[in-house]
Amino acid sequence: MKGKGQLTLTGHLGDVMKESAQAALSYVRSREKTLNLNPDMFSKQDLHIHVPAGAIPKDGPSAGITMATAIASAFSGTPARRDLAMTGEITLRGRVLPIGGLKEKILAAKRAKLTTVILPRRNKKDLEEIPKHLLKGIHLAFVETMDDVMKIALRRQAKASPASRKPSTPPAPSRIPPLRSGKGRRPHELPATVMAHRAPARS
Repeated sequence: MKGKGQLTLTGHLGDVMKESAQAALSYVRSREKTLNLNPDMFSKQDLHIHVPAGAIPKDGPSAGITMATAIASAFSGTPARRDLAMTGEITLRGRVLPIGGLKEKILAAKRAKLTTVILPRRNKKDLEEIPKHLLKGIHLAFVETMDDVMKIALRRQAKASPASRKPSTPPAPSRIPPLRSGKGRRPHELPATVMAHRAPARS
């Protein structure tokens, strides 16, 4: 929303989670060229991050990469996939650090019928403690940096080739082949999720 570059955090957040949101915003600002962002927007737009269930206290760094993805999606106008969950702490340089409660977070993703979960690579060793039946039907994507997260989570439009720019009769809607994201996956769009009236990405 239009403003002066202020960051507002609501939802009964603890100090650590508030710091994660600040780190997420700083990371996105540092990647303005990669994300093709106008640097002036950071001084002319206010950002409001609200985590639902506002009466319930929430804390910890695990939502860091989720908030960074939501902020990048909002500022760049690039939709995020809606079939995935993610968890991980973020550093100012964009490194993804391990988290706790891995079993519970994978179980929550499974109950929400999500098909992909982005996890810190350093948590891979913790899979030995998780029952195998909980992992069925879920793709686990292990990442080391926020660049890895963005490649999976954000749906980028492919650039049209010169041949496709020539005037032609558009095909019937039923004949347009579905776009693909990655190898064999359909892209799922989710509007930017960090404004006050929109739902936040899952963590």
